[in-house]
Formats: sequence, C-alpha cells, structure tokens
Amino acid sequence: MLIESTAHLPISLAMFQDVFNSPSGDELWRILLRWLHFVAGITWIGLLYFFNLVNVPVQKGLDAETKKKVNPDLLGRTLWWFRWGAVVTVLAGLMYFAMVILKADVTNANNVGRGNVNIWYVLIMWLLYPIVLFAIEYLIIKKVPALTKDGRVFAIVVFVLVALFTYGLISFFTSAFSVGTESYASNKSYSIGIGGAYGILMMLNVWGIIWPNNKRILAATAGTGPAAPPELARQAFLASRTNAWLSLPMLLFMGTSHGDWVILGR
Repeated sequence: MLIESTAHLPISLAMFQDVFNSPSGDELWRILLRWLHFVAGITWIGLLYFFNLVNVPVQKGLDAETKKKVNPDLLGRTLWWFRWGAVVTVLAGLMYFAMVILKADVTNANNVGRGNVNIWYVLIMWLLYPIVLFAIEYLIIKKVPALTKDGRVFAIVVFVLVALFTYGLISFFTSAFSVGTESYASNKSYSIGIGGAYGILMMLNVWGIIWPNNKRILAATAGTGPAAPPELARQAFLASRTNAWLSLPMLLFMGTSHGDWVILGR
C-alpha cells in the first residue's frame, strides 16, 4: 500500500516546479542581505520598544538597592544586543540600498535618460543628511537645556528638524536623479532613502548618546565607576524616546517601498 500511495509522488511534485525555484547567485545574496537586515532590525527595534514601553516605567518603581543588583547585568546585556543590532541593521540596509536600489536608478538615469549620475556622489550626499541632523540634535540635547527641560518643547523642535530634513531629502533625490526635465528617482529610492536615513540617525543616537550615557550610569550603579551626572539619564531618555517615535515613520517608509507610496513614487 505504501509503495502504491507514493508511486506518483515525483509526478505530483512536478506541479510545483514553477513555484519553487533555486535562486541564482545574485538573488541569493540579496535574499540573505534582506534577511540579515530584517533579523537585526527586529532585534534592535524590539529592544527599543522594550526600553521605552517596559523598562522606563519599571525603573521608576525600583529602589536604589534593587537597581544596583539588577541593572548592571540586565541592562548591560540588553544594551549590547541593542547597539550591535543597530549596527548590523544599518550596515545590511546600507549595502542593499547602495548596491540594489540606487544602482538601478543610476543605471536608468544614465542608460535610458543618457545622464551622468554618479552613485558615489548620491550615496555620500545622502549620508551627510542624517549625520548633520544628528550633530544638531546632539548639540541641543547636550548644550541647550532650555529646549530639553520640557519634553513637549523638545518634541516640537525635533519634529520641525525632521520635517525640514525629510523635505531636503526629497528635493535632493529629485534633483540628483534629474536628467533634463525627467527625474529617474524611483519610489524605492524615495521611501528607503528617507526611512534609511531615519535609521542612520537612530543608530547615531544609540552610539552617540544612549550607549555612552548608560555605560557611565551602569558603571556608577555597579560601583565600578565615578558617580554619573544626573543629566545623563535625561539625555539618554530623550534620545531613546526620539528613536521610539522616529521608528514609526521609518517603518512606514520601509513598508511603502515596494509598490505603494506615500510622498512621491512611480
């Protein structure tokens, strides 16, 4: 019976030959790069939400002795995965954006539109946007307490900065890929370019503010370092809360990069 029931198994599986295809070398590395980007991103953003939605309210209810016992090990481990998850997410996404998305648009602009678009120029100029924005945000958090004392005021300032930043990115992509009156910037370049730039800003917040401040705070809590200035916790909180809110439009733009579009696209 078993032999009879499985005798036609290869024939029955033949119907799936158009569904299951072995990926080529180029397809395989793109799949692996996207997979790595997703896994690292889930780790990073998941821990970001843990910090903001779970850890912040829990810490308010802990006494100093409990924090001394729990935080160095718990938060030390969490921050390790948090900061390196950010790095892997950004590096994998950056490689994919440059080697797949931007390359395709540059090829179209130069081959179809007969333009002279340089991918390195586009990539470097694009990277400068989140770096400059982080520098401004860093100076505000570190040097302008008048704007950080009230979280609502800080939120408005950041909102305005991000809005100007986003408008600048849209204008830049439109201009960089324009040949004559035609722009060859695709929806993917706009969406991933904006969302990815948010992600780079968030990674800079992690490594430039959140991790250095928490490292000093944890060392002081464990008794292995000098007392941490009280403003460090506030600064780390503001950077982390900025990342939490910024992750929402970042994920929206990532989700609208394939077919659907929010601002511009084709």
